[in-house]
Amino acid sequence: MTVPPTHIAAPWFARDEYAVRLAKVQASLAQARQDALIAFLPETVTWLTGFFTRGYGTFQCAVIPAAGEPILVCRDVEEYYLDATCIYPGRRLWRDADDPLRIAADAIRHAVGPAAHVGVELSAWPLNAQRHSRLTALLPDLRWTDASDLVATLRLVKSPAEIAYQRRAAAAAAIGMQAGLDAAREGASERDMAAEICAALIRAGSDLPGPGVLSTGERAFHLHGGYADRVLGRGDVVQIEVTPNVRHYHARFMRPGKVGMATDEDHRVVERLIAIQDAAMAAVAPGVPAAVPDRLYREGVLSAGLRDTYTNKTFYSVGLMLAPNGGEHLEAAPGCGWAFEPGMVFHTYVLARGFGMSETIAITADGYERLTNFPRRLFVT
Repeated sequence: MTVPPTHIAAPWFARDEYAVRLAKVQASLAQARQDALIAFLPETVTWLTGFFTRGYGTFQCAVIPAAGEPILVCRDVEEYYLDATCIYPGRRLWRDADDPLRIAADAIRHAVGPAAHVGVELSAWPLNAQRHSRLTALLPDLRWTDASDLVATLRLVKSPAEIAYQRRAAAAAAIGMQAGLDAAREGASERDMAAEICAALIRAGSDLPGPGVLSTGERAFHLHGGYADRVLGRGDVVQIEVTPNVRHYHARFMRPGKVGMATDEDHRVVERLIAIQDAAMAAVAPGVPAAVPDRLYREGVLSAGLRDTYTNKTFYSVGLMLAPNGGEHLEAAPGCGWAFEPGMVFHTYVLARGFGMSETIAITADGYERLTNFPRRLFVT
């Protein structure tokens, strides 16, 4: 059994795992008769080569030839992290006085020639319109094909080692949630809550502090609220989501809260949301169309009269995610046509009347495993 690294500046997986990933990508390139993949998405670069740096916001890319080893293009100040995390030696480094795009074009030309057919992650946020225009001008004879979904699709099914990181993140999530609930007292501020959550998550092993969604009062009725200076009052709704990650593999969950007191109706609403979610998750298994539990969520909420409409997604894939990405591309919403597969991992949630209940689940051979484990109820703080 491979022991996971104790430091983030080390390869996160065994060399064999990276070799399997590379072989899958190269098989896809051969099938598409493409000479290389030019990877710009930071998650793709890290997933395929191991290379990780907090400086991924500066220009970098990986040239993945259809045969042979990848070549990394990045800023020279990242060489320590290349040496520590990347399992492949090929690299082209640019200095701040250089033209990074010219360095990248030279690396691509050297790897596959001036007139190759390459797949490119055109949807990757670091490849903006200006950079794309410049690269195509520097490589006028190269044939470019959009390959944005190639690695993104392969990453949807996680290896056991990847899910192990998500289990560790889920354990940190429970600690962070408890810290947030303990801090949600009348007279405390949202900022106080956030500080306790962040400190708890970091101490519990999360690479980033979160906290994710955190809002109270009126903003709790609207998704994606962040903490502010607002002071909590008795009877306030508290919406908390904790979003820790280990080796940047995410797990997350939400729990509903009320400050100081809750009505019988509040408890009934949350109990109904829990029952709806339990029914939806019970339908999850390999081969089951995602539309099945998605419909159970929507019909359950609407038939209970908890909302007039229900338009948001009910499942989305989570795994290796680097900001600004907050989720993978696979989602469940009306009209989705995909089915669950073993090894997929999802955040699944239900929202109504300011109360949110969610879990991170991994699809198993015969159902699912709930990675997040925390009491499922309305918390009166």
